[in-house]
Amino acid sequence: MNSGIQMPTYNDLLWPTLKVLDVSGGSASIHELSSRVSEYMSLTDDILNELHQDGPQTEVDYRAAWARTYLKKIGAIDNTSRGVWTITDTGRGIESEARIRELALEVRVEWNRGRNADRIKEPESETTDTGDELGWEHELLDILRRMEPDAFERLCQRILRESGFTRVQVTGASGDGGIDGVGVLRVKLISFQVRFQCKRYSGSVGTREIRDFRGAMVGRADKGLFITTGAFTQAAQREATRDGAPAIDLIDGNELCHLLRDLGLGVSTRTVQVFTPHAEFFATL
Repeated sequence: MNSGIQMPTYNDLLWPTLKVLDVSGGSASIHELSSRVSEYMSLTDDILNELHQDGPQTEVDYRAAWARTYLKKIGAIDNTSRGVWTITDTGRGIESEARIRELALEVRVEWNRGRNADRIKEPESETTDTGDELGWEHELLDILRRMEPDAFERLCQRILRESGFTRVQVTGASGDGGIDGVGVLRVKLISFQVRFQCKRYSGSVGTREIRDFRGAMVGRADKGLFITTGAFTQAAQREATRDGAPAIDLIDGNELCHLLRDLGLGVSTRTVQVFTPHAEFFATL
């Protein structure tokens, strides 16, 4: 596709997703899929940076989640609880883009008839196979963005400590409610001095913020960690891993929500009980 391409629809993303999985050894993480599908389709940064509503998810990622939902309903791909997607034998047997679009249309028609209304509602959450358009994540991000600066500071310290950091100290606060600090992360016998920055953004973090952070980090830490309630532009992501410069790990708003969930900080998981009658029990009475 050329550089003049418009925002792809979920239909446009079906075939590239399937092909990328096939040539990636049959499996890929969400981040790998996002990056390789973008390359496959030659999507521009302008398209990739456009946010869905107020973020942190981009519009392309939102539509890609829809594409994966349809591909899964078709039986062409499947995913694990850790967000790794795999192509199935059914998926490998689909011979053309036209055919995959036909199959997706069939699923859509069934949905419109109400046959699958209880099974297909919104793009499935990448790790829990539930969710209505990242509903809980958006609610959580709204809460985080409304927090008082000192409360957000304490939350960030708690996140790092619960993640294995020690000697976590805040070295500065910014006008946008963000904080800067340092901590030590010990991995078995090795310790790393880590400089971190946490920003409450509604939009996207760009290249300038990454460069400024790196400038403050160089010579003072072994690693850098940038956390935001927003998103990172494609240029910012490239800058964070630029050759010849200290790498900076990035956690966007969606990943922050899942981190809080996994740590059990302010997010609870409800288990739904399923009751199954066993006729054999009654037959033996």
